[in-house]
Order: sequence, then structure tokens, then C-alpha cells
Amino acid sequence: MKWSWKIARVRDIDIYIHATFLLILGWVAFNYWVESHRWSAVLGGVLFILALFFCVILHELGHALTARRFGIRTRDITLYPIGGVARLERLPERPLEELWVALAGPAVNVGIAAVLFAYLFLSRDLSSLRFSVTSGEVVARLLWVNLSLALFNLLPAFPMDGGRVLRALLAMRIDHVRATQIAANVGQGMALLFGLVGLLVDPFLLFVALFVWIGATQEASMVQMRNSLSGIPVFRAMQTQYETLSPHDRLERVIELILAGSQHDFPVVEDERVLGILDRETFIKALTERGQGALVSEVMRRGLPEVDTHEMVASALERLDESRAKALPVTHDGRLIGLITLENITEFLMIRSALRASKVAA
Repeated sequence: MKWSWKIARVRDIDIYIHATFLLILGWVAFNYWVESHRWSAVLGGVLFILALFFCVILHELGHALTARRFGIRTRDITLYPIGGVARLERLPERPLEELWVALAGPAVNVGIAAVLFAYLFLSRDLSSLRFSVTSGEVVARLLWVNLSLALFNLLPAFPMDGGRVLRALLAMRIDHVRATQIAANVGQGMALLFGLVGLLVDPFLLFVALFVWIGATQEASMVQMRNSLSGIPVFRAMQTQYETLSPHDRLERVIELILAGSQHDFPVVEDERVLGILDRETFIKALTERGQGALVSEVMRRGLPEVDTHEMVASALERLDESRAKALPVTHDGRLIGLITLENITEFLMIRSALRASKVAA
């Protein structure tokens, strides 16, 4: 995963830390140093942030392990400065399943807060429980932070868990697409509210508003796209005019093909078998590092999944996302007959939408 490092593996789930996460550690360390000029304070601040993000990992594992009970694998969990993201291989199919998966994360934070409260109660240190997430005893601060995380994530707005809870509850009575649109509209309304309060009170809320607005818009667009692709076989949206490469070709051959046409991704074929794909990003990187004399077989991507012509486009879209590939080979009876790319799928949807609009206009 680009700009990410694997730090752990729990129950077959890889946990990554994104490079930008280091920025928040640096920012915290700098602020503690400016405030106190003591290395002990800097170390304490950094350790508190690490403890906080350990709670975030547990939050995401709550989602992941609950999803596993419904047969949904989690590809990985990545830590960003704004929190953690668990990438499920697919969305829960039933509203009740999505409800449980969405509630699992905040429930973990509430559970952590309960354990910390029990610790303070047994140690007879409840006097430290004054509300503060920036100062005071570490255990008390972690308690309040976990409660704050639970409440913030339950706000009814994508991409927070509360947006998914709202959609799940709505989807019990109306169709999934309509439920998503309503939940997205509620999220965008909350984003506008955050933005207004941010302008008047706290500029940080402007960042939160932008985050919520983008998350709500992306969720609605994704569900709308998947619904539009429902029931459409791959052969209707695949690319059928394309050039292929031999594993023995050199990169200079790829240069010729790219400059001669508009194709960016090339299947690598030998004896009618697909060996891999050479996409534009991989090609440019290899050309920079190895030069035009490098063999295609040395730089192509191997092990990518193949898509059958009679599979649905929605399934192909999931495989593109899961494999992080720009293009996948479309085969039938083991023979290559096309390519499927996100660009092709998008163009298919645009054409289909335009045709429908022309019929309505007529």
C-alpha cells in the first residue's frame, strides 16, 4: 500500500500506518515542547496520542470482527491523522447486518471507557474524572476521549458510523439507494452546520465539515454507481479493441504502442494465456528506473484476477478495487477477449445515462 507501513496483523487483518500519521506525532511533540520545554512532557504527549490511536485500532477491529461474523472479510486497517479506516471487501447486504457492523466500533470505545472507569473506581481515584481531553490524569483523559469518539462517530453523517446506522434503519423500510441518499443529505446538512459553527467559533470545525461533506457525497455516488451497474454483464462494458504484449517485448515496444494510440493498459499474453498486466503507472516507473531496454516480463503485474464475460460489472468493479488494478483481463473459456477498466465502466454509465435522457426528451 503506497505511503503506508504494515505494523501488525490481527486475526488475518493487516494493520497499516499511513505516512501522514507521522505529521500528527510531530505536531503534538512540537506543541508540547513549545509549551513546556521539557522532553518528559513531549514523550508523555506522544505516548498519549499512541494510546489514543491504539483505541482507534480497537474501534476498527470491532467493525472488522463483527463483519466477519456475517461472512465479510476485511482487507486491511489503515491509520490516518483523522482516524482509522477498515476496508471491508463488500458492504453488508442486509440492513440489520450493517447496523450491527456500524455500532460495533462505537461500542468498543464505550467498552474501553467502562474498563477505565472501573479502574478509577477500584483505585478510588474518581476525583480525576473532571472533563478534559488535553490535561489531567492519563487514564481519565483516555476515558473521556473514548466517550467523545463514540459520540462523534454516532453523528448521523457519512463517513462516520452514525451515517451507516441511519442508512441501516432507513433501509429496513425503504430501498437501499433511497436510504443512502437520505442519509447522505442529512450528512451534508450537518457539514453545513459544522462549517457555520467553525466560521463563528472554531476553525477546526471547517476541516471536519469538509471531511463530512466529501464522505457523504462519495458514499452516495458509490451506491448510485453500484445500483446503476446491477444486472449488467461485463461483455457489455468491456474494451474489445486493444493491443497485447509478449513477456519478451521490451519497454520500447510499449512506448510505440502508447504514442500510436490511446491505450494505457496492456495485457501480457503468451501461448494464449494471460500472464499479467502492464499498466501506465507501472510502465512509467519501470521506464524511469530501468530504461526502455527492460523486458516486459520483469516489470508487469502478475497474479491479477481474471473476469469472465458473463460476470456482472459490479463484481468486476469490486475486483478492480480489491486488486488496486487499473485494468483486468476479461476471458471466456480461458481465452482473452477483452479488458475491463474503471474508465470503461464510467464511460458506459455516461453513455447509458445519455441514452435514457434522450428517450425521456423524445
